[in-house]
Amino acid sequence: MKIKKGDNVIVIAGKDKGKTGTVIRSFPVRDQVLIEGLNTVTKHQKNRQARSQGQIIEKNAPIHVSNVALLEGKKAVRVGYKLEGGKKTRVSRKTGKTV
Repeated sequence: MKIKKGDNVIVIAGKDKGKTGTVIRSFPVRDQVLIEGLNTVTKHQKNRQARSQGQIIEKNAPIHVSNVALLEGKKAVRVGYKLEGGKKTRVSRKTGKTV
């Protein structure tokens, strides 16, 4: 997976298309990422104790990696890999700079 925790990304498809955010967590097995403040869903939570009320909670849901792109400046870029001194680094396909 080419998008890691801490990357700034832009959503390129879905209900939050065009919005940007930072990756909080990545799920490589499922090919999904959790982005701060995006793809919020409402969850109805049942009451836990006898005399308390239930509540509606808003939380972030994961987005598939194919629906986000890495940001470089203000533009979305595709990411490739390059071997430099035996170490694998991520590079922008458009400019060739290391990400």
